[in-house]
Amino acid sequence: MPEIEKTIAPIGAKNPSEAPAAERVSPQTEAPVDAEEYERLLDMYDVSFKNFAEGEVVKGVVLQVSESEVIVDVGYKSEGIIPIEEFKDETGVIAVKAGDSVDVLLEKTEDKEGYVVLSKEKAEKMKVWDDVERAYQERRVVTGRVIERVKGGLAVDIGVRAFLPGSQVDIRPVRNLDALRGQELRMRVIKVNKKRGNIVLSRKAVLEEENAERKRETLETLEEGKILMGVVKNITEYGAFVDLGGLDGLLHITDISWGRINHPSEVLNVGDEVKVIVLKFDRETERVSLGYKQLKADPWTTATIKYPVTARIKGKVVSLTDYGAFVELEEGVEGLIHVSEMSWSKKVKHPSKILTVGQEVECQVLGLDQEAHRISLGLKQTEANPWEQLTDRYPIGSRIKGKVRNLTEFGAFVEVEEGIDGLIHISDLSWTKRVKHPSEVLKKGDVVEAVVLNIDADNQRLSLGLKQLATDIWDEFFAHHKVGDLVEGKIVRLTNFGAFVELAEGIEGLVHVSELDEKRIEKPEEHFHVGDTFAMKVIKIQEIEKKIGLSIKAVKQDEYQRDLQTYREKAGDDRHTLGDAIRAAQEAVAKGTSEE
Repeated sequence: MPEIEKTIAPIGAKNPSEAPAAERVSPQTEAPVDAEEYERLLDMYDVSFKNFAEGEVVKGVVLQVSESEVIVDVGYKSEGIIPIEEFKDETGVIAVKAGDSVDVLLEKTEDKEGYVVLSKEKAEKMKVWDDVERAYQERRVVTGRVIERVKGGLAVDIGVRAFLPGSQVDIRPVRNLDALRGQELRMRVIKVNKKRGNIVLSRKAVLEEENAERKRETLETLEEGKILMGVVKNITEYGAFVDLGGLDGLLHITDISWGRINHPSEVLNVGDEVKVIVLKFDRETERVSLGYKQLKADPWTTATIKYPVTARIKGKVVSLTDYGAFVELEEGVEGLIHVSEMSWSKKVKHPSKILTVGQEVECQVLGLDQEAHRISLGLKQTEANPWEQLTDRYPIGSRIKGKVRNLTEFGAFVEVEEGIDGLIHISDLSWTKRVKHPSEVLKKGDVVEAVVLNIDADNQRLSLGLKQLATDIWDEFFAHHKVGDLVEGKIVRLTNFGAFVELAEGIEGLVHVSELDEKRIEKPEEHFHVGDTFAMKVIKIQEIEKKIGLSIKAVKQDEYQRDLQTYREKAGDDRHTLGDAIRAAQEAVAKGTSEE
């Protein structure tokens, strides 16, 4: 071809046919060429370009590389010029030099300046499209790089721009498609239209095929008790799903750690490679239950040796509840400090008043149930019990002072020292008053003196008395009165079974309805009134129960006997019969009753 161009080289001629016949000379001989030879050479020139057609990809040789363009010889009558940008790689480096062979697309055989219009990029795209079509027909996997996120999915560079729908990115829905930007993916072409420039890809199809093959291999070897490696695929509140090779197994949260965890993410992360053991496998449903903690020894098997009863140990508070605090002694072993075991003296309403989560504490082992995985711990046992020393400080009968901390229906609580309260029962507030509520005698905040009545260190109870500061008026009454004594009393209450009579301040006795009169009385309130005063006889004394039995009827009977005796002494035995004497005595008693 170059030889032909040299043969027809008239100055200014773009085509050999444009030169005059007389000027057509051979450059070698500078002799005129006859017309027949010229036509033969012209035919050869024309034939040499018949294989060049616009839109075809042809081979070319780089002749020259400049700052702005690359000149390429494709064997045509003139060279082609291609912009330098088409030869720059991703980093901007020019990846071509003179003498390199390149594939280019022949866009036009000649532009205004007579050059061939070529394109390296379009040639490459043409080749890619051909390769894509073959990959679609052969169901071959292609590799591409994610360019950006677009509406409905991702734009992927596989040599040309292609579309990867969001539903075809993975087997499971992918929430964050932006995270895939820049990644290399293996996909299958599921739709291609060269005229419209449309290519649709699917990564899901490739993953499903690969998983199906891996799953088949996994199922062939899977069995309970087998230890194998897996990759954490997904994490939920109740556990983690682990890919065993095309087949997912569930690692429940209770099988992740022997210790306490609130969420699987505390131990595992998506993408982690973990060693697991198959706990259960149902071949029909293809459900697999996995264990992670089972690859380590159960710490409870040696708990009785490590944590004997009465031993003092240290642990970390991991949880607080209304009834106590859970303390982790080691991974998988926890003990409970019940709220009642937190303080000897304080009434702890909630463990948070004493402890905080994460705090390291020393405690004592109170009990251990290995089968139930339970350890009872005590916090107060690490300190001296103030109740055991209370008897030495406050012997029974001694007097103490304290502030009234609380009042209840049954008594008053007095703070003897910090954290130790004593109870003054309502019955120990007064010897004389019938106290219906402690507030009648004491009020909250009062500083009072009381007598120690009893100390129960085991049950942490201290009994105090207020009335014991004064002399017991009952003891004094019993010291000066006995059964048969005549006393005077005032009726203070009437009941259907009798009348309560006040003998002295704080001292009461009961006149039973049968002791009110010689006659049978059904309703005492019809014959007696509150405030009436009578002479009566003591007929019963119970010192321990502080009860006194009285009788008005006995006084009347004594008077009757005295009157009868007087009558006998005055009348003499020889003048009157016994019947006359009795009648006379009865009349005297009747007369006395009417006078009252």
